[in-house]
Amino acid sequence: MSERSVAGEAFRPADDGDLHRMLHWRNHPQVRAVSLTSHEIGLDEHTAWWAKVRVDPDRRVLVHLHEGTPSGVVTFSGITSPARALTWGFYLDIAGLEARAALLPAWLSLERAAIAYAFETLGARTLGGETFTSNQPVLALHRRFGFRVVRQYEREIDGRPQEVVWTEMSRGT
Repeated sequence: MSERSVAGEAFRPADDGDLHRMLHWRNHPQVRAVSLTSHEIGLDEHTAWWAKVRVDPDRRVLVHLHEGTPSGVVTFSGITSPARALTWGFYLDIAGLEARAALLPAWLSLERAAIAYAFETLGARTLGGETFTSNQPVLALHRRFGFRVVRQYEREIDGRPQEVVWTEMSRGT
């Protein structure tokens, strides 16, 4: 089964042509404020990340298409792990989606499609990720889609401790 057949038109693999678009979206102040790496990422740093991740068999970077328009990025890691315990993250084109009054629909679409992709295409047994405890909108959305809080801990971000929640779902939940 091909990746596209399961993911429908919701995702396509990121490619070199997406490099600047992904960097622009990732550096949006609202995205940086809820990210585990909050500094503004420069082109050299982003290019070095892309050079590694694009050839790593354990990672997948996808562009989310909302109504056919590139609207976000989803990353998966742990793809080659025997336990099939995948970690995921995402960010959206905040400015573009707000201009089209499509932020919430795109966000819902991305989460729904990412879960399906993880379990149906990548064969995940579990799917989990980290979210700041202060990021209540994302935690509420994760709960809505069936994620459960597994643990809470501190993590140093920009030299300051931050409370983080690990949410997870398992196949069939």
